[in-house]
Amino acid sequence: MKNGLIGLIAIAAAVVFAFVSGVAFVVTPTMQVLVLQFGQVKRAVVEPGIYFKAPFIQNVEYLDKRILDVDLDPQELIASDKKRLVVDAFARYRIVDPVEFYQSVRTIQGGNQRLTTFVSSAVRAVLADATFFDVVRDDRSGLMEKIRSQVEDEAKGIGVQVVDVKLRRADLPQKNSEAVFQRMQTERQREATELRAKGGEESQRIRAKADAEKEIILAEAQRDSDRARGEGDAERIKIFAEAFNKNTDFFAFWRSMQAYEASMKGSDTRVLMSPNSSDFFRYLTDPKGGAEARAK
Repeated sequence: MKNGLIGLIAIAAAVVFAFVSGVAFVVTPTMQVLVLQFGQVKRAVVEPGIYFKAPFIQNVEYLDKRILDVDLDPQELIASDKKRLVVDAFARYRIVDPVEFYQSVRTIQGGNQRLTTFVSSAVRAVLADATFFDVVRDDRSGLMEKIRSQVEDEAKGIGVQVVDVKLRRADLPQKNSEAVFQRMQTERQREATELRAKGGEESQRIRAKADAEKEIILAEAQRDSDRARGEGDAERIKIFAEAFNKNTDFFAFWRSMQAYEASMKGSDTRVLMSPNSSDFFRYLTDPKGGAEARAK
């Protein structure tokens, strides 16, 4: 009896749970819900909470309220100056009209596909009227704003608000990039060779000028040195002459001593001559050097 009662309670609880789960649904802050009846939208629920629906004949479809992303595959296009570009773009959007969104594209995957078409078409239309330098450097932000505005106008028809559209990358195709890089490398090598040649020419000019200035400085220094040496020698001769005239005997003796020193600088100091037949050794035989005899 007791086991049967527990079984009935369990069955009743299961029935109640099945009934409640069939009529109640929860809406979280990040989601919005469409209540469908036989595939037709009966109402949209965008505020979080617990809600109820008719059992069996109604079901719910959940859609994300957060910002969603659409990434486009890189596509190649031609700018107005006939340059090929590879463009990689992406878009961010949110569902603001879930009823319109569901009736137009059904699912988020379908919405992504439709937005991909919108963004791709807008990118081609806007960039086809721009030059290569407008896209990559001069007017990139303005072009992205034009693309975003065009996509937003088209996306309103599917209940979507476009938050942003960006060009992740806009560049030349790989082969073109390699050719441009090779051309830039060749140009830089040419400029480097030209700069080296100019540097070598300037180096030679500076070195030649420095060598010429060095020769001039050395010549002037040699001239001044010879002049100073000549003046010094003249002054020395003058001093010697004045001193010689003051005491001729002393300077005669001093000159003879210098001659003795000069003649005996070698390793052999032997001299063979008669001391009486030459005046060279006169101071050896007469301390006065024969001055009295010369005076007579």
